[in-house]
Amino acid sequence: MNATRTAAYMKVATTPNIDELIASNAPVAIGVSGGKDSSAVAIATVDHLNAIGHTGPRVLIHADLGATEWKQSLPMCHRLAKHLGLELMVVRRPQGDMMDRWEQRWRDNVTRWETLSCVKLILPWSTPSMRFCTSELKVDQICRGLSRRFPGQTIVNASGIRREESTDRAKAPIAKPQPKLSSVDRETSGWDWHPIIEWSLTDVLGFLEERAFDLHEAYTTFGSSRVSCVFCILATACDHLAGVRDPRNHDVARRMVDLEIASTFAFQGNRWLGDTLDSILDKSRRTGLADAKAMAALREEAEARIPEHLLYTKGWPTCVPTHAEAQLLGEVRAKVAEVVGLQNRFVTPGRIIARYEELMAAKEAKAKKKNRKAAA
Repeated sequence: MNATRTAAYMKVATTPNIDELIASNAPVAIGVSGGKDSSAVAIATVDHLNAIGHTGPRVLIHADLGATEWKQSLPMCHRLAKHLGLELMVVRRPQGDMMDRWEQRWRDNVTRWETLSCVKLILPWSTPSMRFCTSELKVDQICRGLSRRFPGQTIVNASGIRREESTDRAKAPIAKPQPKLSSVDRETSGWDWHPIIEWSLTDVLGFLEERAFDLHEAYTTFGSSRVSCVFCILATACDHLAGVRDPRNHDVARRMVDLEIASTFAFQGNRWLGDTLDSILDKSRRTGLADAKAMAALREEAEARIPEHLLYTKGWPTCVPTHAEAQLLGEVRAKVAEVVGLQNRFVTPGRIIARYEELMAAKEAKAKKKNRKAAA
């Protein structure tokens, strides 16, 4: 590889704000997952800090997602930390891992439906537009851990996102304030920094090859194109197949299919994880998955009858249904309860209208309380 090419991809992106913080020896944390991008950003960032004389604290930090992670991910982060001579901080969601979060969300959503606290049954999974998997299990835990670790300081939080990866990331800035690093009690503030945001995949792979830092086995042994959750909501079917090639992932795979079956919601919109992972399913799960698909169609058919003005929108509920609308909602709820196997205490028009009136009154009381607090 020629020197010109090497110099081009070893350059990190920075901003005056980041330069000023580094010059003041602010703590720098580098988020690592075990994947290629986080390995590259960690090595490149440490090179940059060394080159400009940064002497402040430096750590690697890994948000452990538990059962849904590749088994080599945490060991890879430890190997990277040893390679760089840095401490590895490991943070986890105290209430449970990613799989626990999906299963708890489903139980909570069942309760919401059964108490008529929502109009349609809500899926258990995160989605591309609702990525609580990232916000709750990664960003929240990392920012909380760093604020505790570096009280009274402005923290630079580096990560390996690249513009080439997606249309959303193509618009990402080199650096931006991170509100979740701001803590009044701990007197912290912080910035997100994306040092390799301009790098290409070729740059990343070439850099790691030159540094003789071996890639995660998810890429080299099992053929995945990414390292995050083994079965990620953003991954392709090919990457899900790569995940199932490792027998150590079979237990969580079956657990995810069981949640598809119980909830009647496919893992990725209309794409069922159970179809992709059919080779590791027993007869009972295959039958259960077929039944779940049929039930999903009936549930969707029933819920499609709900008038648009009664569907969820910000500030729901926005009105109390008429007697005829409540009659229709009762029919829809009866069908969904029958199909999915839920308890349904709100069937008659009278009970449904009374529940909506209760919800509207609670919403109004909450708004008044908020206004009083704002005026105080």
